[in-house]
Amino acid sequence: MSRAGLVVDAALEATVAGSFSRAGIAIRSRLLAEFTTDDDRPSLAGRLVVVTGATSGLGQATAAELARQGGKLHFLARDQRRAARTRRQIIAETGNNSVSYGVADIADLESVIEFAHGFAARHDRLDVLIHNAGAMYDRYQVNGTGTELTFAAQVAGPFALTTLLLPQLRAAAPSRVIVVSSGGMYGQPLARSVTPMSPENFRGVTAYARAKRAQVALSAEWARRIPATDIAFHAMHPGWADTPGLAASLPTFRRMLGPALRTPAQGADTTVWLATARPELLGTGRLWHDRRPRREHLIGHPGSHHSALAAALWDQLAALTHPT
Repeated sequence: MSRAGLVVDAALEATVAGSFSRAGIAIRSRLLAEFTTDDDRPSLAGRLVVVTGATSGLGQATAAELARQGGKLHFLARDQRRAARTRRQIIAETGNNSVSYGVADIADLESVIEFAHGFAARHDRLDVLIHNAGAMYDRYQVNGTGTELTFAAQVAGPFALTTLLLPQLRAAAPSRVIVVSSGGMYGQPLARSVTPMSPENFRGVTAYARAKRAQVALSAEWARRIPATDIAFHAMHPGWADTPGLAASLPTFRRMLGPALRTPAQGADTTVWLATARPELLGTGRLWHDRRPRREHLIGHPGSHHSALAAALWDQLAALTHPT
């Protein structure tokens, strides 16, 4: 990688807006070796990938590209009709008929357990698990067990699904688990993310950012507990992408950014790359953006308490989800 490319990349990262915008990935894709020498990725043929939240936005872009590259795709969706429509679209776009789906609500533990048991009955291995599903809620809501919905869908649900699918992931070693976070997590420390928000102080944007911070911390904690030779864990953030979720939850932000927003395919690029790049390039337990590892904190260093909080959060979720 050229020194000029590194300097430009660092300058973009320091600006935040330049890094997260469409311009960021456009510039990096011309300068960084991760893009310009990207012609030796292993084939996805015969490898099974599960993607959550694949019926729109980043998830659909991710699923379609992985199918285009020859992967066997199984995606998780909440709505049967949307799932069937998405399957037809992906097959038509990619010519890959190895596309299937399961219907489950990632915020509902019983639904996650049912999905995982059904998956295990049909598949003895899983090469890549991608946690993409996520939403921002404008009011306080809980699931059937009383857990706030943002935390349930984006922290507890993915944790439970990963735990339940560990036998299939280990059978495909070295396999990968990828979580799609958000640049918004930089605004929230982990100390505020370990406990779901209460009805009295609930703000959807804050709850979402805290959940995304928790996702990144948990990815590193999984990596600490499981060797990369078995399963590698990666977190990424896509920058600012123009998706239906963004339009619904942050319409003013979307209007202000306009053409600076990334396309869904650009936002999904690093997820696809993490799912397909040679494992020796990736390691485990890192946070990625535009195909390069990034700092988990923009200002300062988290300190030793960060690891302790991540471990406590992991234990908290193990007790909360107790998948069987």
